[in-house]
Amino acid sequence: MFSGIVEGMGTVMGIEKERENVHLTLKCDFAGELKIDQSLSHNGVCLTVVNKTASAYTVTAIKETLLKSNLGLLVIGDKVNLERSMMINGRLDGHIVQGHVDQTAICSKIEESDGSWYFTFSYDFDLEKARQGYMTVEKGSATVNGVSLTVVNSKNDSFQVAIIPYTYENTNFHTFKVGAVVNLEFDIIGKYLSRLASYK
Repeated sequence: MFSGIVEGMGTVMGIEKERENVHLTLKCDFAGELKIDQSLSHNGVCLTVVNKTASAYTVTAIKETLLKSNLGLLVIGDKVNLERSMMINGRLDGHIVQGHVDQTAICSKIEESDGSWYFTFSYDFDLEKARQGYMTVEKGSATVNGVSLTVVNSKNDSFQVAIIPYTYENTNFHTFKVGAVVNLEFDIIGKYLSRLASYK
């Protein structure tokens, strides 16, 4: 379980394909503090540490993860948003994030706004999935590449988020260009409420 408050960025140092799996090795400031079997969010995807050194660690992404996320598009040198799992006695500064990416989206517009930025993300709309809570709502929460954000200008197949300078500089948002593929996780509370509403 995560909060969507990015702790730091990792740099992809190695990519090894093994059948339909991909082993990713990343370097980050807190690699030495990690433990084998620990869960870590990578651009919003919960992955397990399977190997580590003092300065780097390795995780494995399976086929299902690669199909639903942007992890299969990573190349050496890419920056990845990282967050360790929530401590039970910690503050929930973002919202409840599971690390289970629902689908990808495309960054379709970037607007600078006197010191902040508006990013527009477009995604494939599926009415049946929307009825199950796979959607955004105005002022609701959504997770983009593991970052907990407030939705504005919510549409059926797109939404905007406003990014402050701190988030821009300390996440991989500063690397985004129009056309960038990002990971989306819709709000789990909305999914549960949609499911409950379907029982009549």
